[in-house]
Amino acid sequence: MKAIERNNVTIKGKGTTPIIFAHGYGCDQNMWRYITPAFEEDYKIILFDHVGFGNSDTSAYTLERYSSLQSYAVDVLEICEELNLDKVIFVGHSVSSMIGVLASVLDPERFSKLVLIGPSPRYTNDDEYIGGFTQEGINGLLESLDSDYLQWSHAIAPVIMGNPEKPELGQELAQSFCRSNETVAKDFARITFLSDNREDLQNLKTEALILQCSEDVIAPMEVGEYMHRELTNSKLVVLNATGHCPNLSAPEETIKAMKAFL
Repeated sequence: MKAIERNNVTIKGKGTTPIIFAHGYGCDQNMWRYITPAFEEDYKIILFDHVGFGNSDTSAYTLERYSSLQSYAVDVLEICEELNLDKVIFVGHSVSSMIGVLASVLDPERFSKLVLIGPSPRYTNDDEYIGGFTQEGINGLLESLDSDYLQWSHAIAPVIMGNPEKPELGQELAQSFCRSNETVAKDFARITFLSDNREDLQNLKTEALILQCSEDVIAPMEVGEYMHRELTNSKLVVLNATGHCPNLSAPEETIKAMKAFL
């Protein structure tokens, strides 16, 4: 199966410089709809869905194949290879930020810049490292997800989104979670929240922009600052936006920061 079919690849834009947009957990390429129009005039935009989400081909999924975030990074590289993309700008939200880091470590010549929105190399606190969650908290989150995925989705989505004054955004995220393949969503959550990619940061050479929201329960300020310290070729921009999804809640501010970097 071709990667462009497996991952439901969409291509738009009038330019030639490629930008790949990679969505976060439980989402799909539609989550970029407020961002991509600002880049269509000057760039070649590539959107896709991770396997198990959106309109991807879930028949391609096995836990053996998708046992780590690196497996999803390989998917990104396969898309790039099939489309013959070079000097790619990779824009990743949430867990896809680390997928982009891993893809760039695997094939550094493929990418020119990374835009990492709400990245986190490890969600669990560890000694002096602050990831935002205790191990007990992560265990409880995963147990809740396993016991009743739909109820978990409706409970956690507004927390992830933040911006309680815009409840429709939290509802949209919950609905996106609920549309996802439940088996894949459970496996991907476990891989995401139990991953530790801190050592991979040392191997990244690609220039990176870290977009950190001023208040984010999933990736708190300490995580953004840690990423910036560990990535020698990086720029940290703290957005006024709150929550974990500024691509939906604060697209204008997100676009402005991205364009300044690019």
